[in-house]
Amino acid sequence: MLQHTRRQLALTAVAMVAAASLAAPAAAQGRQADSTFRWSGRASAGQWIALRNLNGSIRVEQGSGDQIQVRAVKSWRRGDPAAVRVEVTRYGPNDRDVLVCAMWTENTVCNEREYRTRSSGRGNRDNDVSVQYIVTVPRGVNVRSETVNGSVDVSGATGEVIASSVNGNVRASSTGGPVEARAVNGNVYARMGSIASSEDLSYESVNGNVVVEFSGDLNADLEMSTVNGGFETNFPLTLQGRVNPKHLRATVGTGGRQLRLKTVNGNVELRRN
Repeated sequence: MLQHTRRQLALTAVAMVAAASLAAPAAAQGRQADSTFRWSGRASAGQWIALRNLNGSIRVEQGSGDQIQVRAVKSWRRGDPAAVRVEVTRYGPNDRDVLVCAMWTENTVCNEREYRTRSSGRGNRDNDVSVQYIVTVPRGVNVRSETVNGSVDVSGATGEVIASSVNGNVRASSTGGPVEARAVNGNVYARMGSIASSEDLSYESVNGNVVVEFSGDLNADLEMSTVNGGFETNFPLTLQGRVNPKHLRATVGTGGRQLRLKTVNGNVELRRN
């Protein structure tokens, strides 16, 4: 079973190291594009789609009907698009869930347990191919989307969302939820409605702002921290312990789940919509 647990939200360290050995996407000018990869498959509420990428953005929107629609657009200037392939597999109980992987080298491993890429030589460092995912999902389908170099944007979801990027902004919203999001070098914005479960939630960046927004009631034990930045919230809080301008602990509503908002260089904000 794919590791959807929130402690597994970040990409593997191996994938991060491999990203450094791949050339960053060149400027848009002079780049070629190929959008011939398309896939569709039936899905129902409660199923997962997991999207894994190394170099390129991910965009997920709500679709109509009962079909997941996946389009992958390769773009490049001097790289070889044929060297990067996109694979779709089924996994989980009765093969109900969907896994979409960008395979960057012959050494790439992407399955229900891990996603890692090892550079196989100088040719990979010169490869500036990027892959953009454009995906639509039916109502109630859960989404996990993660990339190393690129932004992640999940909008219109109605199920659970897990989103992460190493180098890029992350925006994730769901009217159902819960939503969890993380970045290393990028801003994090997460939005959701009332959440029936009592699971802990975490939102993190290293270099970027962290903004989390709820449109319904919220009961949580809140922890907010930043090194170079400030805090802001329009929720009534009951402070815990002494006031610290860089590390705040408080109770929201009646408390309960752990809610953590954390960054190093940036502001932290908790909003009631």
